[in-house]
Amino acid sequence: MPTSASPTPASTPPLAQSSAVKMNDLEIKDAQLIFNAAWHDLESDFGRENMRFPKEIILLGGAPGAGKGTNTQFIAKTRGLTCPPVVMSALLDSPEAKALKDAGSMVGDREVVALLLRELMKPMYRDGVILDGFPRTRVQVECLTLLVEKMHELRREFYGTPLGIHFRLPTIHIMVLFVDEKESVARQLKRGRESRLHNAEVQRTGVGSLVEERATDFDEALARRRYRVFKEQTWDALQSLKEIFHYHFVNAQGAIEEVEQNIIKELEYQSTLELDPRTVDRLRRVPVASDITIHARQELVKRLDGYEFGQPELLAKVVTFIEQKVVPIVLRHAISGVALINTEDPVLDDPLALAMLIDVFSERGYHAVVDLHRIEVPERFDLQTGAIKCRIKKVFRVQIRFPGSEIRRG
Repeated sequence: MPTSASPTPASTPPLAQSSAVKMNDLEIKDAQLIFNAAWHDLESDFGRENMRFPKEIILLGGAPGAGKGTNTQFIAKTRGLTCPPVVMSALLDSPEAKALKDAGSMVGDREVVALLLRELMKPMYRDGVILDGFPRTRVQVECLTLLVEKMHELRREFYGTPLGIHFRLPTIHIMVLFVDEKESVARQLKRGRESRLHNAEVQRTGVGSLVEERATDFDEALARRRYRVFKEQTWDALQSLKEIFHYHFVNAQGAIEEVEQNIIKELEYQSTLELDPRTVDRLRRVPVASDITIHARQELVKRLDGYEFGQPELLAKVVTFIEQKVVPIVLRHAISGVALINTEDPVLDDPLALAMLIDVFSERGYHAVVDLHRIEVPERFDLQTGAIKCRIKKVFRVQIRFPGSEIRRG
């Protein structure tokens, strides 16, 4: 379990002073005590009606060098999050915490939980947030569970009130990036070499910003120790979350492109997990696109064969119209992949003919859309009354889309 130096009144951050006094100078390992103290402080400072936390929390964990920092921006884009991530290593930046991190150890749970809860209440995280490096211990896992329980409790309490929209159903995702020890150590040492070269260039030119240099990134023994601490403490803690939250295990050994595809697959949108149950019930009558398309090919084949055996004359007219009137225009737009055709051909007056046209193009690999526009055309003007008699002209606007051809490079 992690250890931390005993804080003194002078060194303890203001937000943790009251909790530190209550729990004395010894590191407390009881998650309930740690969480309750931090929660009490927040509720006293902000008021219960303002205890608002992110709708979606993505907990990004992983071995040292697994690519948490590299993939954070991609994960945020995939989930539509615009706020910066909460990086625990940056949040825990006190001198005591830095000394522990440089030795390959971790900061105590009390400091982690107190700082994190307060950070999560910032308005910019209301829609969602990525947590990089939390939880890392069993105690932190328990505190996370207690936080989610509190979020559900607040939701029930304010449900049906004007404040209810601020206490939405929380969605928790656990995403674990994994690499083996050999890869982890190699990536840590590579990061150390790159950060040292970068900082030397910044100091030489005065351009850019210095990046953090971790002691574990320059010493193979410390890098191995950091990985083993992860395996012995953090890995077990993250594994224990499988039974509680939506858990995503991502193999991060491969190239960045492979890892990104793994992430996309894991974080695909699932409405029943993210929407309020009442909203899900409301939308249930509208079919899901995947349910409609799953048998689309078989249905298309059935319709086309039905046209041939049931209305062969009309199908023949539609195919002739496509061949003579549409295909020549499509061929002229082979590069752009978009052809627009306006026609008054009477064959399309039959609604079944329109359906046939769309199905024929679908079978051939095109996307066809047909709009009917009714245009009033003046025919006669009554000199005595000033009335204008118009006829209605029907114009069918056919849009054909297909993969175009790029002929220019560079």
